[in-house]
Amino acid sequence: MNKNIDRSSILQMARGAFQERVDYEMGRVVDNILDLNTKATAKRKITLTIELTPDDERQTISVAVQAKATLAPTNPVATALCITSDGNGEMVVAEMVPQIPGQINMDGTQQEAPKILKLVQTAN
Repeated sequence: MNKNIDRSSILQMARGAFQERVDYEMGRVVDNILDLNTKATAKRKITLTIELTPDDERQTISVAVQAKATLAPTNPVATALCITSDGNGEMVVAEMVPQIPGQINMDGTQQEAPKILKLVQTAN
């Protein structure tokens, strides 16, 4: 009576929930790879932790599986600031814009005024 026993991977246990967790994290990794705000060639990683806890009689083993993705961070975004006067003698910090405010761009749109940085004065 030596029947062949159908054996399965640990990832197929818990009604497929372990494998589902890995697949979920893989989806997150692929989304991160396709995100144009991340470095295309950055390495991504999926870490699978399988925790096995046997009981005192060594007959029952509790199994917990955790899948964790390490994604590429988004690329840094940069701007340039200029320290200038506001025309009334007060110092302001303004974001640099590519053209003179009010100038018409090549596409027919008008250059907006630069954003002025809000500075919080501390009490001495």
